[in-house]
Amino acid sequence: MNPLPIRVLIADDHPVVRSGLVMIVQSASGVEVVAEASTGTEAVELFRQYQPDVALMDLKMPELGGVDAITAIRQKCLHARIIILTTYDGDEDIYRGLSAGARGYLLKNVTRQELIDAIQRVHAGQKYIPAEVGTRLAERLTNPQLTNREREVLLLITEGKSNQEIAATLNVSEGTVKFHVNGILRKLNVSDRTQAVLVALKRGIADL
Repeated sequence: MNPLPIRVLIADDHPVVRSGLVMIVQSASGVEVVAEASTGTEAVELFRQYQPDVALMDLKMPELGGVDAITAIRQKCLHARIIILTTYDGDEDIYRGLSAGARGYLLKNVTRQELIDAIQRVHAGQKYIPAEVGTRLAERLTNPQLTNREREVLLLITEGKSNQEIAATLNVSEGTVKFHVNGILRKLNVSDRTQAVLVALKRGIADL
């Protein structure tokens, strides 16, 4: 008697990418796609409806991002097995995704066989963290961490706001903003605001 196939939900907002993933998964023995989602909100609803064995989740999607979708799914189903499949390899992206409860983290340049292996291993209760992802995660855990206020300031810097505008937005003094900016530059190991924005975007701390 053949074992039941691994039932997979695929969540990705790019139709061509999603179709390609469906073809890859469907071509593997013992695996089948039971649902497709194009937004994070849809992914949460379809997970509830179909209760898949494994979900492949893009990180950046409309309405609800991948991390928030994972959090919402796991509030209802603590043992949900979810693999992040994304183009984003910033250490902050990886940290947030795995902290939300993802069991695996794959980049979209992954081979067909590695994708299927990841699905099978996560379905079996294991985690799937490739070496390059593990290295980035280790960097994230050893780097000096921004405080919540420093993150707020950095996001406003990314939006192009001046110290005066940031002070008005956060209802603090310009001196306080300068203090936080200096802390951000030191922790990110950069010398100016432009470099801070570039590092924030690269690491996934901020989005444009």
